[in-house]
Amino acid sequence: MSHEQAKRWAVTWAGLLLALPLAVLARVAWAGTPAHVRAAPPEPDRTAAAVARVWPVGVRPSVVRGWEPPATAYGRGHRGVDLTAAPGTPVRAVAPGRVSFAGRVAGKGVVSVELAGTGAPPLRTTYEPVSPSVKKGDEVEAGEALGTVEPAGSHCTTPCLHWGLLRARTYLDPLSLLPPRLLHRGPSRLLPVLDVPLP
Repeated sequence: MSHEQAKRWAVTWAGLLLALPLAVLARVAWAGTPAHVRAAPPEPDRTAAAVARVWPVGVRPSVVRGWEPPATAYGRGHRGVDLTAAPGTPVRAVAPGRVSFAGRVAGKGVVSVELAGTGAPPLRTTYEPVSPSVKKGDEVEAGEALGTVEPAGSHCTTPCLHWGLLRARTYLDPLSLLPPRLLHRGPSRLLPVLDVPLP
């Protein structure tokens, strides 16, 4: 191939490439991109984790006793969280759902709420001792009043609310329902670093 022929050949191919529609080039580029890069963006999170959550009592109540999962189904442990709450304190739904029980169990007022959008079987929160202001079947929103803390019936040494979380018969940590911003106990503080020479 002569120099002149090679030059004509290069010009012809350059012209053809420039004539290709941009859409075709875009498709070629898209097809050559790895699947994990060109995958469609995920749908917005519409699960229960994305909805508003609140503490059942107060803004940031003290945790008197935390969740201590038992080693076996009938073993010792603490199947929930105890929060400081004076008698008469309003008890609120932690998340949206439907009241599945409101009444007395072993002399204590108990309210249970099945949380919306948490799968099957749904997560269920329990609150005791509570004098209910709701009834079975009521739909509640996060922060909506369920009743008030009863003056008696608490298993704490000081007045408290026992807050539980279950899926079917499995107990879970209720604090896992709250976003980190609600669990934060105060502003961050810088602490001095000792015994480190200055640069």
